[in-house]
Amino acid sequence: MTEWIQKEMMVAMNKVREQTPLVPSITNTVTINLVANAQLAVGGSAAMVYLPDEGESLAKLGQSFYINVGTMFPIYQESLPRTVQALVANQTPWVLDPVAVGLGELRTSLLASFKQGKPNIIRGNASEIIALAGLWGLSGGAKDSQVKGVDASEPVEQAIPAAISLARWTNGAVAVSGERDIITDGHKLAFSSGGSSFYEKITGAGCSLGGVCAVYQAVTTPFIAALTASTLYNVAGKLAEQQATGPASFQQHFLDQLYQLSPSQVASHPFELKEVSE
Repeated sequence: MTEWIQKEMMVAMNKVREQTPLVPSITNTVTINLVANAQLAVGGSAAMVYLPDEGESLAKLGQSFYINVGTMFPIYQESLPRTVQALVANQTPWVLDPVAVGLGELRTSLLASFKQGKPNIIRGNASEIIALAGLWGLSGGAKDSQVKGVDASEPVEQAIPAAISLARWTNGAVAVSGERDIITDGHKLAFSSGGSSFYEKITGAGCSLGGVCAVYQAVTTPFIAALTASTLYNVAGKLAEQQATGPASFQQHFLDQLYQLSPSQVASHPFELKEVSE
């Protein structure tokens, strides 16, 4: 199983670099630059939008789509539902990053409405995953999960039941980011370590990971896409930290690593795989 997964990860990376899939985003305005640059570095084509008609149109044109609710504006009350409806109608795969779920009425109501849209990949920290499962009324969730802004207050392992529930509901995959990332499709769990302490010193590490998940989602299954992106970030972050002298140079070296790393370098990074009991 592990060898097959590694092979599929390499296939996904090569396909993206060969096909340059269009992956539009409605994303956090604080991190929009890094999200776009990371998508470009791995081989995708980025398009950052926020207007309702543009989101709706690109939901039909893109090979995948990324939605990140990190910053909320009144127009999103129209933009996000119209975009998600178009994604579902056109069967376009999409990735959701439920940043700061539970903070504010607009963010909460929009995230609640996304339950029926069933995103193919959900990426977040442990607190966000637990809170989203609680908002959607799924097992393992808790509506009072302590989301502290965009930071997690619960350990990654505590989010495993919620991640499994979310993945089974969507029939997709969930990636929980932390010191040791957890990726699940509801039937198997992958654990991947690496990354860098500099991720906490720049804006957009997690947001851009969601954007890269969406790029790989354009060419492969949700589980392989989420695992490939998470593993790539663990390898690239580790190597970039060795070259960096601070957060600014880290970001530069990190983007270079996303661009330069070979599929075999990423796929050979060790991960642990476990079956989930039904």
